[in-house]
Parts: sequence; C-alpha cells; structure tokens
Amino acid sequence: EQGTYLMRTSYSQINSIVHPSMGSWTLHVKGKQSRDLPGYVLVGNGNEHPGAGFLDASLTPVPIADPKLGLENTTRPAYLSEKQFQRRLVLADRIDRDFRQLYAGPQIAAYDQMYKDATRLLGSVDLEAFDISKEPEAVRGRYGDTTFGQGCLLARRLVESGVRCVEVELGKWDMHRDIFEELPENVGTLDTGMAALLDDLAASGLIKNTLVVLATEFGRTPEINQNAGRDHHPAVFSCVLAGAGIQGGVVHGSSDERGFHPDDDAVTVADFNTTIAVAAGLPHDKEYSAPNGRPFKIGGGGTPIKQVLM
Repeated sequence: EQGTYLMRTSYSQINSIVHPSMGSWTLHVKGKQSRDLPGYVLVGNGNEHPGAGFLDASLTPVPIADPKLGLENTTRPAYLSEKQFQRRLVLADRIDRDFRQLYAGPQIAAYDQMYKDATRLLGSVDLEAFDISKEPEAVRGRYGDTTFGQGCLLARRLVESGVRCVEVELGKWDMHRDIFEELPENVGTLDTGMAALLDDLAASGLIKNTLVVLATEFGRTPEINQNAGRDHHPAVFSCVLAGAGIQGGVVHGSSDERGFHPDDDAVTVADFNTTIAVAAGLPHDKEYSAPNGRPFKIGGGGTPIKQVLM
C-alpha cells in the first residue's frame, strides 16, 4: 500500500493529509477536454487509491470495475420517466439547499458539480466511448481477452474521445510462491494489452500527444525463495515511458550484476514522476499549498530525467 501510494502521488503516506494522484494533478492543471465525459477514469478495483487527495472532489477518477461492462447504471429504470427524474433532481436540490448555504465552500461546490456532470453524462451520446463492444471482434482480440487487455482497449477509446487521463490496473504480481507457473500468464497479459495499445496509438497518430506510463510499486528479490517465488524488493526496479515528450529506445540507468541495487544513474520516484510532469507539460516547479498550508509540487520536486525527454 505504501509503495503504491508513493508511486501514484510522489509523496510518502502521512496521517495528516492525503496527496493527489498524478492523474488528479493533471486534470487540476489541464482541465477537462470533453464537455460530457469525465476527465479522469480508473479501470480496476481502485482499492486504497488516493484519488484527488486534498484537491477538489470533482478531480477524483471515475471507477470502472469491468471494462466489458463499461460505465454502469447510466440508464433510468423503466418505471422512471424523464419528467419524474427531473422532479427528483429538483426535490434533492431543495433538500440540500440549507446544507449548501450553511457549509458553502469549494468542497461542497465540487460535489455539486460532480452530480451535475453525472446528470449531463446520462443523456450524452459520448457514453458510447465506454462501450468496447463497438470495436470489431478482431480488434478486441488483439488486446487479449483479459480485464487488463480490454481495459487498455477502453483506455484507447476514452483517450480518442477526449478523456484527459486513464489509469488501468493489473494486479496479481505478488508472487511469493510458484513464480514459474504464475509469471508467464501475467507477463503475456501485460505484453499483449500494452503492445496493442501502443500499436493503435501509433497508427492513429495519437501517440504524438499521448503519454503512456507503465509503472509498479516495487521490484522483486533477485533470489528465488524456498517457496519458488520472489519477495518484495524496493531497492531496484524499472518503469517504462512512451509517447508524447519521450525519446523512444532510450534505456536510462542500470542495476548491479545481481539486480540487487542500482549501479548507474539511479532514479528516485520523485525524479520519475517529475519526468512525467515535464513530458505532460505540467508546471513541476510550481508550489501548491494544501489545506494545512504545506507546499507540494507535482511530481514531488524531483529532477527530470533529461536523457529520456525530447
């Protein structure tokens, strides 16, 4: 949990505040691209995701548990007419009026805006972006019949339709035992989905202004343990950047012969996320104040890796 939080926010977990994820920072600075579609979507279970942190609640990612089902609960029940639905919205607004006046502030306004956005989305034709069944069967097959692969396909459709940021999760890497049986399947799932995503983004030209990030919370021990698995190892691991703002084919840094420690050009999490910020055109040097008055920077105030940037 701590490693995932650090990678997503650039900061260590503390009890006094929740830091925003990189996707929420991006949406905060860049804003939405689509009038009706959400600006940030998370495909996966989203457990312990920091979301918008101390930023507005409207910057929290919209969760999609199953990419094959898309965005669920977007149609009214058969017994509820459009007129009845609008009457219920008016009634809810009246009930909340005193509360909003008493506790007026940016957080309440953000929640109000989130409900308005959801209501507008219900009647939007842009909802089709969430329906991967619109894709030809051959295209769906290239991504692999897995939650991750279909999530990558959904991510491509959402980016094409103007969603600012999409995050796709892939779990089951915690292989403390039987790694030789479990790893090949996971590697195949990852390789198939990501390769198809990059191929399609390149074919459409979207790769020129879309940054693709493949990251994890930590690596695994070089040694095989007594259960034929590998254990947690945060000392050295690798991540991948591709697309907008990134030079292709560059390998930066290396580990020692055992793969136990960095040997050359070590990169911190803050360096990595600051590089993402630079490639995405985010103001990585600017300080933002949290509600408690503490200053924070997008990417954690690290040093961008110039060797991989365009």
